[in-house]
Amino acid sequence: MAHGPNYKVKFRRRREGKTNYYRRYVYVVNDVIRFVPRITNEYVIVSIAKFNPKGDEMLAVAHSIELAKKFGWKGDTNNTPAVYLTGYLAGLRALKAGVKNVAADIGLFVPVKGGRVFAAIKGGIDAGLEIPIGELGDIDDRIKGQHIAEYAKKLQSENPDLYKKLFSRYLSRGLSPENLPQHFEEVLKKIKEVGS
Repeated sequence: MAHGPNYKVKFRRRREGKTNYYRRYVYVVNDVIRFVPRITNEYVIVSIAKFNPKGDEMLAVAHSIELAKKFGWKGDTNNTPAVYLTGYLAGLRALKAGVKNVAADIGLFVPVKGGRVFAAIKGGIDAGLEIPIGELGDIDDRIKGQHIAEYAKKLQSENPDLYKKLFSRYLSRGLSPENLPQHFEEVLKKIKEVGS
């Protein structure tokens, strides 16, 4: 640890890698409602947050585990299609709560073209939210899980043992990974029917 008069200890949440205080300051000063996607090792949480001095107020929240419990999602709960669906669900809930304009808050995530965070943002935009963001690129095939289906097809023909190992969760839930794009469309249709 450094010593001396020039050493400054950063805020705890910055040291833990949880908060970018420069961006947060900009959001607070401008009184912006934020679209906050957070991706963990297992799940995705998308929330619509508003600053409150006592702690951020959550106007709408969607968790990817809801996809499995309420809408019959059989895929992973943190892959690109699940992130998009969770963002879409959060967007519908935000509209129901009367929120239309939000700003994307990706936190300390380093933006990568075609990344999962942008799938969540695209889900919010497709649900009807107005999120000012640059070009998202061509991520439509990734959102539907086409890349996963193609990889599964290739792997099944080349190495069936590895296929069973890598896609064991899909297979145990009764979903063939090659059919992920069709399953995605079914779940998206259910979410649209229910509304939120």
